[in-house]
Amino acid sequence: QVPFVESGGGLVQPGGSLRLSCAASGSRFSITDIAWYRQAPGKQRDKVAIITSGGTTNYVDFVKGRFTISRDNAKKMVYLEMNSLKPEDTAVYYCNTRFYTASWGRGTQVTVSS
Repeated sequence: QVPFVESGGGLVQPGGSLRLSCAASGSRFSITDIAWYRQAPGKQRDKVAIITSGGTTNYVDFVKGRFTISRDNAKKMVYLEMNSLKPEDTAVYYCNTRFYTASWGRGTQVTVSS
């Protein structure tokens, strides 16, 4: 398991931007595919973005063109740049492995509201 600590969330108006950070630990980080997940009130936790160990990315349709996932293996960090935010993006955001095999962190709250 690789532990994660999420940060960077906050309150933003529709159309605004936020950059989330995920600090990871573990010797296998560089060979692990990482994903960002989010869970809104009353909703299941869904995967929104993936970045493989080789840097390949993929996104759920709703965030394509608006979100960008990246990683810095030297720093054991994963980032999620979110632009053109919508109220529907409001959720607690988590990072984990691609197959959520690590323990869940506390996540970071993103609230998009006018």
